[in-house]
Amino acid sequence: MQALRFHAAKDLRIEEIDGPPEKLLPGEVLVRNRFVGICGTDLHEYSYGPIFIPKDPHPFTRAHGPQILGHEFGAVVEAVGEGVTNVKPGDRVSIQPLIMPRSGDYYADRGLYHLSSDLALVGLSWAWGGMGQKAVLHDYNVVKIPDAMSDEEAALVEPSAVGVYSCDRGGVKAGDSVLVTGAGPIGLLTLLAARAAGASQLFISDLNDARLAFARDLLPDVITINPKQDHVGEKVRSATEGKVGCDVAIECVGNEHALKACVDAVRKQGVIVQTGLHPHPNPIDWFQVTYKDIDIRGAWAYPTHLWPRVIRLISSGQLPAKKVVTRKIRLNDAVSGFDALLDPAGEQIKILIDVQ
Repeated sequence: MQALRFHAAKDLRIEEIDGPPEKLLPGEVLVRNRFVGICGTDLHEYSYGPIFIPKDPHPFTRAHGPQILGHEFGAVVEAVGEGVTNVKPGDRVSIQPLIMPRSGDYYADRGLYHLSSDLALVGLSWAWGGMGQKAVLHDYNVVKIPDAMSDEEAALVEPSAVGVYSCDRGGVKAGDSVLVTGAGPIGLLTLLAARAAGASQLFISDLNDARLAFARDLLPDVITINPKQDHVGEKVRSATEGKVGCDVAIECVGNEHALKACVDAVRKQGVIVQTGLHPHPNPIDWFQVTYKDIDIRGAWAYPTHLWPRVIRLISSGQLPAKKVVTRKIRLNDAVSGFDALLDPAGEQIKILIDVQ
């Protein structure tokens, strides 16, 4: 089969490799992949990796490079192993890509699988990934999608789950005012998740005016802020009730200036959610954290039980994730898609690869 594999930074190759074995182990599912999204994590691996891709065999999965990339994808079930009851051949599915011990682990025993110390990820630390034409997964990695959901939307459940969980961590509720920093795919999906949760006043900041324009097309009532032109905190305060700041600020960049803007923009006793991954320690004004009596919470990936809920949000239209897709390409053109998304002046937001 064909697959896009990571060998080293700036070294991605479309290769012909052996497909998965035909004989499945109990609990395994063989899928034929359909659409897969290029994630920011994939871009970081391409630019600077290996980061999450293990150089030595992963302690749980034993996977290592070269790695088939892709963890945001949907597929069609081709075969199931003994004991699989949640899906059958022919079912269209969305892939929940977290792989970890199911028991005997402190967090797994409490249902917090995403916090397991032995966590692995399809497309980063598993033998298979979404940027190959087929993959073998565990039964808990595949969730059937309804007829109303498209194959493209199935690939958007994973990044949408990041946004939904970020809003959950922030306690976003009906009537809230929410600031999202970063108008990339995760930021925009978080914005849509905040609206689906009932937020009535939305702000989004980014240095790229094209992305801010895209955000306005997505949600015409969103207030957009370019930090090069406006002070984020001042603009948020000037528009909120009592000019006190927003209820929740969700940082989706992994940038110290964006995090500081969240501390400044959120109201007293507001909540900040750190979703973007910071590459190094960053200082913030801890006096303001104390003085304003605010919470700062991390949001790591998502609980795996979110999948049915996110599928319902997307398939019902309450979270129109497909609106963030700006381009669809073939697997043979995948590397050009990576380069387009890394262009700082580019206008691409979310690119999906049709691996078939």
